[in-house]
Amino acid sequence: MVLSDLIERNAAFTPDKPATTFEGDILSYSAFSARIEQTARALKAEYGVSRGDRVAILCLNRPDYLVLLYACARLGAMLVPLNWRLAVAEQLFILSDASAKVLILEQAFAAVLPALEKSLPETNVVGFEFSPLRGRTFDELLTQARGDGRNPHTDLTCPLLIVYTSGTTGRPKGAVLRQEALLWNGVMSQHMHGLTSGDHILTVLPFFHVGGLNIQTTPALHYGATVTIHPRFTPDTTLAAIERDRPTLTVLVPAIIQAVTDHPDWISTDLSSLKAISTGSTVVPPHLIERFVARGVPVLQVYASTETCPIAIYSRLDGDLSRVGSTGLPGLYCEAAVIDDSGLELPPDVPGEIVVRGPSVFSQYWGNEEATRDALRDGWYRTGDIGRRDADGYFWVHDRKKNLIISGGENIYPAEVERVLLEHPEVSECGVIGRPDPRWDEVPVAYVIRRAGASVGAEDLRAHVLTQLARFKVPRDIVFVDDLPRTALGKVQHYILRQLEGNRKS
Repeated sequence: MVLSDLIERNAAFTPDKPATTFEGDILSYSAFSARIEQTARALKAEYGVSRGDRVAILCLNRPDYLVLLYACARLGAMLVPLNWRLAVAEQLFILSDASAKVLILEQAFAAVLPALEKSLPETNVVGFEFSPLRGRTFDELLTQARGDGRNPHTDLTCPLLIVYTSGTTGRPKGAVLRQEALLWNGVMSQHMHGLTSGDHILTVLPFFHVGGLNIQTTPALHYGATVTIHPRFTPDTTLAAIERDRPTLTVLVPAIIQAVTDHPDWISTDLSSLKAISTGSTVVPPHLIERFVARGVPVLQVYASTETCPIAIYSRLDGDLSRVGSTGLPGLYCEAAVIDDSGLELPPDVPGEIVVRGPSVFSQYWGNEEATRDALRDGWYRTGDIGRRDADGYFWVHDRKKNLIISGGENIYPAEVERVLLEHPEVSECGVIGRPDPRWDEVPVAYVIRRAGASVGAEDLRAHVLTQLARFKVPRDIVFVDDLPRTALGKVQHYILRQLEGNRKS
């Protein structure tokens, strides 16, 4: 059995039921299943995509994103979602690191093609609704479908996703998720949300994040529900869809909750179809939760990460939602604990590192044995996050990953920004931290020591970072200093920088 078989089974039970709706177009389960099969056959026949090969995708949300996911499952291949907010240099690194055999993209992101042609000429290119200079359109590809669209020795143990997450060492790492990880993640989503085939999911988070892809979207398709897909989030279209399309569930990260509830249409929008919303990605401010609760909509919290597919710890619909700030209990098929630095489990209410174990946890970082060993020990994923659990087993997250900045739901590792800053010839040393921001939760701020005799300015450094990293990673502010706080071994002490930043703003 492979994951795409779940779509085939739903197509057999309810062939005419809408699987997805997108910009007014409805794709029934029978049509969805047929398109998955056709895509798998075409990828195998035209490009020889076999078990273990990587197929990358760079586009906004659309139904064919999901078609490609399940086509890869049929073939035993791996889908590599690319974050369209990244700079071309970042996207090129991922394509190279994953050795993508095929890249499928929409024209809005064709800026990657000249660099791809130069650096990775062996990568086949397919365009959504446009014909790349070296490639064909997706519809043209589908005309090449022939054969059975399956590969031997393919089952639920096969890797299916390589999802890149910014790295603490300055380069992103590809978390590998098996097909079975998505299967068990879906079971926990069903348990969390009371998910049934009668549900209607509104998806506004990007599919290049496991949150947009796997908290509700793929679980809904596994249980025969309907998913309405938005290409990208905007507060007005989200509110309009809630009132018009009557979804029962949606996932909104804190920055999106802020944008939606600050919108002029918030008060007048009919929310009565929603049985709950889910949120996570960072420590969620209680006042944002209260905005939905005051409108009669329960808010479910999920503790999640790329490496956990992402569902790990959650509060459950019809469960105990009274523990303010708690992210809930370990999932139905997930173990979680709080440990000290030596790996020993801590008693209730004592803070420590959260560790997670279960069948939905990633299997490795792609091609990075050292990082895999550091993160996976005795089957436990070391999250690096600090939290506690009470005597009843409920978890609280005190601080997300050390030195991690979460800006508008996007992860920014200071090491990545620091690496680029240090490549500037007039920068001697630097440290990057997060600054609280009312709109984005946090924004990056850089403390920089210039080289002797240098006079580089803040705007020059910002422009330099923008040549290599996504705009949201560019420091909002650059503070020039003569020294940085360090450990005895010379490492920058980011927590002291955060204290200095707080003092500057107080």
